[in-house]
Order: sequence, then C-alpha cells, then structure tokens
Amino acid sequence: MYFFYFSLLLTVADKCEGTILVLTMTIVIILTVLAILGRNLWMQAAQRRNDIVRLFWTLAVLFFVASMVVYPRIVFEGALVGLKTWWNIVFPALLPFFIASELLMSFGLVHFMGVLLEPIMRPLFNVPGAGSFIMAVGYTSGYPIGAMITAKLRSQLLCTRIEAERLMSFTNNSSPLFMLVAVAVGMFNNPAIGFLIAGAHYLSNLTLGLALRFYGRNDRERLPGTTARHRSSIKQAFSTMIQVQRNENRPVGKIMGDAVRNSMGNLLNIGGFIILFAVIIKLLDTIGFIGALAKVLGIFLLPLGFSPEIFPALGSGLFEMTIGSKLASDSAAPLIQQVVAVGMILAWSGISVHAQAASMISETDIRMLPFILSRVVHCVLAGLYTYIACIWTGPLEDLAAPASTGGLPYTISFAAYNVKYFFIFIILLAALILLGIIFQMIYRMCLLFSSFRIR
Repeated sequence: MYFFYFSLLLTVADKCEGTILVLTMTIVIILTVLAILGRNLWMQAAQRRNDIVRLFWTLAVLFFVASMVVYPRIVFEGALVGLKTWWNIVFPALLPFFIASELLMSFGLVHFMGVLLEPIMRPLFNVPGAGSFIMAVGYTSGYPIGAMITAKLRSQLLCTRIEAERLMSFTNNSSPLFMLVAVAVGMFNNPAIGFLIAGAHYLSNLTLGLALRFYGRNDRERLPGTTARHRSSIKQAFSTMIQVQRNENRPVGKIMGDAVRNSMGNLLNIGGFIILFAVIIKLLDTIGFIGALAKVLGIFLLPLGFSPEIFPALGSGLFEMTIGSKLASDSAAPLIQQVVAVGMILAWSGISVHAQAASMISETDIRMLPFILSRVVHCVLAGLYTYIACIWTGPLEDLAAPASTGGLPYTISFAAYNVKYFFIFIILLAALILLGIIFQMIYRMCLLFSSFRIR
C-alpha cells in the first residue's frame, strides 16, 4: 500500500508545483485516515485505535520526508535556526543543572530533602518532600529538567504516579536565564519587561500547583516507607542520606563521569527535538499552515482585543516557544500585547517541549495528558497575570531605560549570566533545607512545650 501512495505522489510531483504536491499529499493523508476510521469502527476499539494512530504517524512521516525533498533549502534554514537555538541558549543554560541534579541525586541529597521537607510540601502541594528538589531545579533552570527529575523520582519509588503527575505539571518552567536575558534584553531590549514576564510565569505556575493538590485525591497507591516519612526529623533525614550513600557502590570519579555522560545524552536528545521542530515550523510556514492557524486563533482572540499582527507569533509558539517569542517581539502589535503573547507562549512552552517531556517519562507510567492540560491552564493564567502586571505598572515604554546591547546578538549575554543563575539554584536549595530545619526545630519545641504543660 505504501508503494502505491509513493508512486502516486511521484506521479503528481512530475506534473505539479511543490506547493500543490504538499497540498495533494495532505488531502491523501486525510482521506486515507477517514477511510480507515470508517472501515474499522465496528472492530475492536482499543487495538484498532492503536493501529490507526500508528498508521497516521507513518503517513505523517511520509509527508514530512516528501516536504523535505520538495523544499531542501527551507529544511536547511530551519535546521540551522534550531541548531543555533540549542547551542547558544539551551546547551549552556541547562548543562550545569543537569550535571548538578545527577550528582545530588547520587549523593542522597534528594532523599534528605524528601524526609526533611515532607511536612511542608505535603500540606501545600500534596506531593512528597523530595518534590522540593524538583521545585528548586525547575524554577531556576528551565524546560524540561523538571520532567527528567520527576521521572527519576518515580523510577526510584519516591513518589506515586499521581504525585509525579502533579510535580511534572507545576515544576516545569521556562528558564529565568531565558526570560530575563534572551527575551527581555535580546528581544525587547528592556530588562524590566523580563521581571514582569518571569513574575507572572512563576506566580501562575505556583497557583496551578496549589490547585493541583486536589487532583487525584483518592490516590490509593502506597509506597514503602510512607508512614516513616510523615514522622520526619533532622536525624532521620541525615540517616536516610547516609544510607543512600552507603548503598552507592560507584567511586566518586565514576559518579561524576556518569553524571556528565547522562547529562550530555539528555541534552543531545533535547537538541534533536529542537532542530526537528524548527524544521517543521519552517515547512508549515512555507505551505501556509501557520497562516491558516493564525486565522483560526483570530476567531477566539479578536473578540478579546488582540491585534491580528500577533496571531502568526502565537501560531508558531504553539510548536516552539523561542521562535514564537521572537516573532511576537518583532510584530507590529502594541507592546502590551507583545508582552502578554510572550507570557502565554512561554507558559504553553510549545509542542517541542511537550515532546521532550514525553521522551523523559517514556520509561515510566506517568501520563502526559495532565501535563498538557496543565500547560493550557498555565497559558491562560500567565496571560492574565501578565496583563494585570502590565496594567498595574503603567506604560511599558516608560518602565525602564532600554538595555544597551551594542547591536550584538542576545545569545552572547548568556555566558555572563549562566553562573549567576546556577548559584541562585544553590542558594534556593540551601534556603529550602534551612526552612525544613527551622520547621523541624519549631515542631520539636511545640512537642516539648505540649508535654511540659501536660505534666
């Protein structure tokens, strides 16, 4: 059957222009899927749905390959944009956090924080204390490291599936390095705008986290040692960390080597997704799909007062947030709409990030649907909070003096900021540990005071 479709497409290619070929292929794919759906509705639902999904992806890959043959220059330009984005932004921003998280998990600090901060994280977010480590990393690094560490916690049975889905949904954030440097300085040439976008971004995700504590409240999964974790203490936290270190049989050099190797592998995986989706966006823009998607978004956003100039940026941001943010900052829409659009794009994060997160959790039982739905809610909340912040601060043009970039690309600034935000991560981690110790001391004092009164 595939040979038949391929020969048909080659016949059309000899007689048609490239755009007509792509449109013809699209029609063939749609008609094929509809025919198979109509033919197999009466068959076994679960197995047939799986077959149909796999066939659809097969046809989509054929469509992608044929598009690359028709538009080789577009493919090269898209791949080049994706490679520059990964090498100049993602790689230097995430590599230190990936290596640090691998080392800290190997040395038992995550287990230490899990026992120590259980009485704090459980009432607030209904997640185990180990989730505090994911929060510290997720709020100081960026996508998709929260999903990666959540998958590790789940594989080590430090959280249930429902708890992992809660953690993954509100600990995945855009990097502060990206928002305050790349977006604010590089795209808007105004550092103060970065604080508005970042503040709304984090506040909306924390709001989402507080709401998600009610998700899956009837979770019946119980993990070993759950009861002991609820009776946490500083001594027990240290004992847990020491026990993890005793069970770690690898020498320090091997641990560090594995951390670097695993981090590089994850970053190469992320780079592949970024390049792939950069090519897809270029192809979709060339065949007019992004423009059509922008018109569909206009149906919902025009009544809200959005300018039509911002719709192509939102359409591109649906797939990849960096490209969408850049298009929004370059659009002819009012500045407040540009900022709100960037806030929404960063909260949604793009299908590219969704695919990266899916690859991180592929070997666990964590489901993607709660993550995708939470990104929709995060997008709406971030847009609303960003708009309120813009109205509250007054005209954005007068917010602060524009940054002087000297005409240099914004990616050059990353080298100066990367170490700074890594140390912020360390400080935040230390602050969470100190908070847990203080909470435990207060808790012990209250117990002593209560026992003294009883006597």
